[in-house]
Amino acid sequence: METTLGWLPDTPWMHSLMAIGLLLFIAWLAHLVAKKYIVRLVGVTMKRLPGSWVKEAVDNKVLYRLVPIVPVIVIGRGIAFVPHLPDALVETVQRISQATVVLLIALAIGATLNVINIIYNRYPISEGRPIKGYLQIAKILIYVAAGILIVSALMAESPWVFLTGLGAMTAVIMLIFRDTLLSLVAGIQLINNDLIRVGDWIEMPQFNADGPVVDISLYVVQVRNWDKTISSIPTHKFLEHSFKNWRGMVDAGGRRISRSVYIDMTTIRFLTGEEVERFSKFRLLREYIAKKREEIEEHNNTHSADHDAQIIVNERHLTNIGTFRAYLLEYLQNHPLVHEEYTTMVRQLDPGPHGLPLQVWTHIKDVRWPVYEGAQSDIFDHIIAVAPEFGLRVFQEPTGHDLAQLRRPRRSEQNAVAAEASG
Repeated sequence: METTLGWLPDTPWMHSLMAIGLLLFIAWLAHLVAKKYIVRLVGVTMKRLPGSWVKEAVDNKVLYRLVPIVPVIVIGRGIAFVPHLPDALVETVQRISQATVVLLIALAIGATLNVINIIYNRYPISEGRPIKGYLQIAKILIYVAAGILIVSALMAESPWVFLTGLGAMTAVIMLIFRDTLLSLVAGIQLINNDLIRVGDWIEMPQFNADGPVVDISLYVVQVRNWDKTISSIPTHKFLEHSFKNWRGMVDAGGRRISRSVYIDMTTIRFLTGEEVERFSKFRLLREYIAKKREEIEEHNNTHSADHDAQIIVNERHLTNIGTFRAYLLEYLQNHPLVHEEYTTMVRQLDPGPHGLPLQVWTHIKDVRWPVYEGAQSDIFDHIIAVAPEFGLRVFQEPTGHDLAQLRRPRRSEQNAVAAEASG
């Protein structure tokens, strides 16, 4: 390089300055050639190869992350040929060059791990077995190793010197990486025990989380709530707190209905013969009424000699609440959205101040929320509307309108009072 610059004035600093300028130009030219030609040529060649990972690596510009290494190496190697530079400065530039190369390689490896995660997420197994947390651990280890190599390069010391020092700082390291270690252990347990997957709908009231899991990483699990907000929950909190996972309901293909309607107990009574005859014409009650008629008639005939048939309690009779319960059971079993393979029943719960709870217990085939809510509403719309047909009244607490009616005298009473006053 000194021969090349021999035409310059015999000034050391001028020689050094021009040599540095020439070195920077060569580095820029090497960067341009690597970026515009070599990387593009390699990228085009790789795209022709089979496999989605190759195309993904090219699309994510992993190769472009290696391009800056070329000018850095040129500068690190060429600085020794610049004349009149102090040895200490040359050595410092070379150390910085080595450290920069290590950093760029670490970043390129990190980008490669991102590509691996993107490709893996395309497979169905990724929903149940995400590897993002493991890749993040790998990134941390790579960056820690790169950091040790960078410091050792800058200080011209062996990496083993720093590793020996790290052993004495174990307690401090454990404190610094406490959340990382906890999250790593939690992530392994969550995945290996199949407690949570991407796409699972979970409820975690402690963190106001109620929605599907959209991402599982090393540190946090992200949940998109029903109102489209995002709740970020530390991964290790899933081992410290309980949570509800609705995946079992989705996999089973049936969503449970467990809701009660309250019946006014003052309307419960025996059925008359005319009512039994009328109910026998109901399509859903024909078989039930015929069976019960035969059963009750046989029972009453068997015990007719030892009691007075004129007393109603001495014989068996159908009740409106029992017939209503049988009707609802048949209605549910014939409903197109009710799951046939799961338990369906209509049962009485303990009576209370609000009446007699009549609980519907069944499952809907379609687990989608709008369909489920629509089917549930249709069922209870029918229950409330058909109850008066059985002489039953659905209980509800008095409203303001009801109380106003109590205070208002009836029209017949008003007429009687007016007639008495006029007479």
